[in-house]
Amino acid sequence: MYKKGHLGVSLLVFGPVGYTLVSNGYSLFAFVGGLFMLWFTMLPDIDHRLPILKHRGPTHSLLFAGVVGAIGWAVGTAAESVISSSFSLATFGFAIGSLTVLAHLLADTLTPAGVPYLWPLSGRTVSVSLANANSQIANSGLFGLGLLMTLGWVAVVSGWL
Repeated sequence: MYKKGHLGVSLLVFGPVGYTLVSNGYSLFAFVGGLFMLWFTMLPDIDHRLPILKHRGPTHSLLFAGVVGAIGWAVGTAAESVISSSFSLATFGFAIGSLTVLAHLLADTLTPAGVPYLWPLSGRTVSVSLANANSQIANSGLFGLGLLMTLGWVAVVSGWL
């Protein structure tokens, strides 16, 4: 997928998380988590800029999702010494970090090229081949669905619906 499609899938994946956080009085964390996911939605494609990495290799795996989650956990742990919260910022950091990568992988799974989720244990890719990565219809459709999801949960928690 292209950036627009990845943004849409990130919004779709974050929807239940954002709804839950806002419903439980954690609006600021919903905003920060959602912003993080959108800002870093293309992180796994860093392999385009690093010639030593094959595209859709290590950065498109569950291992990379765990590494980014671990970085989020470390940031959350450090933040706990400064910010008082009634839930674990380390857990929140891990969840948002790993979900950011998982959302990207999910979008790429929709393409024929697929994703090697179990790298380095296996190079086998998983694909459902629903659309080519460059499909304007798929990318715009996913973005539209993500916006609808976001509008929906925001409307529900705001009492608009």
